[in-house]
Amino acid sequence: MKITCAALLVSLVSLSTNAQTCLSDSPETAPATQFVDNGDGTVTDLTHGLMWMQCSLGQTWENGTCSGDADALNWQQALQQAHGYEFASLDGWRLPNVKELASLTERQCVRPAINETRFPNTPSDDFWSSTPSLSDPQRAWVVAFFNSSNSIKQKDLFVFVRLVRTAD
Repeated sequence: MKITCAALLVSLVSLSTNAQTCLSDSPETAPATQFVDNGDGTVTDLTHGLMWMQCSLGQTWENGTCSGDADALNWQQALQQAHGYEFASLDGWRLPNVKELASLTERQCVRPAINETRFPNTPSDDFWSSTPSLSDPQRAWVVAFFNSSNSIKQKDLFVFVRLVRTAD
């Protein structure tokens, strides 16, 4: 009985550490009202004139949510995957630049630092941008959806991807 109770306690602690945490007394930086849900796995960002895939590459849009595991790609693979990508009967998808990607971060939340209503099941990890480092050709900018930070990573690392296109 002691082993069963201990296992249950560990499971509950693990679940609570994986849940998004938000500060209710700070203003939202990416509220759900900023995005129009297009009903096809995409949302349109009214503030920035962009259309985003709601799921990370590798995930599947099913029954109003993102299911499955996101793919981790190196920077070159991410650029190649985006080239010619078609989703929701639309083309023109691309890897976002660092400013575009950072505009998705919800700074009042962590783990993940994104609006979970519009971008469900987003991994709390780094996502590639198309922005290369100016000082080191072997590195490119990422945005961390763990805590809304940006940093420069080696291009051969495996990182998650979310695609964007200009809204029509």
